[in-house]
Amino acid sequence: MATNWTSSEMMAVRASQELKDNEIVFVGIGLPNLACNLARVTHAPNLFMIYESGAVGTVPTRVPVSIGDPTLVTDSLSIASQADIFQLYLQGGLIEVGFLGGAQVDRYGNINTTVIGCYDNPSVRLPGSGGACEIAIHSQRLLIIMRMSPKSFVEKCDYVTSPGHRMVAKHPSKLGQGTRKDWGHPGRGPVKVITDLGVCDFVEGEMVLTEMYPGVTEAQVLSACGWKLKIADKIALAEPPAEASLKLLREKLDPGKLFLG
Repeated sequence: MATNWTSSEMMAVRASQELKDNEIVFVGIGLPNLACNLARVTHAPNLFMIYESGAVGTVPTRVPVSIGDPTLVTDSLSIASQADIFQLYLQGGLIEVGFLGGAQVDRYGNINTTVIGCYDNPSVRLPGSGGACEIAIHSQRLLIIMRMSPKSFVEKCDYVTSPGHRMVAKHPSKLGQGTRKDWGHPGRGPVKVITDLGVCDFVEGEMVLTEMYPGVTEAQVLSACGWKLKIADKIALAEPPAEASLKLLREKLDPGKLFLG
């Protein structure tokens, strides 16, 4: 089925639909940033954005290339230290929505951004947690945005950087097992996984496919997942991106295709 949009555009549009007016969002760079700015110019004009670098209530004049981009201070309400961002805003329970992605995610929403392979002798060493672990723990709800492949959607993460709903240890001992309740985590954890093929919800802590994009089949989704993904009894069909949203993404929010590719 031919479409007039890209998978990146579909992901940004679909992610924006999860955001409500007046919500406080801890946002990163890339598709989450595009989703937040799209939401603000369409249906959530009072969306309140906070960046890890310390920009609070910012309205950037262009798409930022990193969390240290000077454009993030434009019209911001305040510039805080990272210590204040994490201790007062995030750990203080003020962040309503967090966005995360990673190199790997498993069926319970655990995310790996640390290593591929054995921690002591990995095949790939990744950037690490940054603020991702705290975002996963403290955000009132978490949205994961990642492209699907058997390498990224894995049955068990090689390393758990950011906790999801529960963890099953790779070794016979119970070390590493438990649930969010066991760990005392205050946030709800991941509620949606927005991919390039569809959207997954979490049912009793486990990922379930509930929505597919136009032209996508269940077989495509299952072949892109590293475990036998559960399928909802009734799959919703996502609406194609509106022309107005595509125009905003292409001409105003990311005209240089920095993140839309």
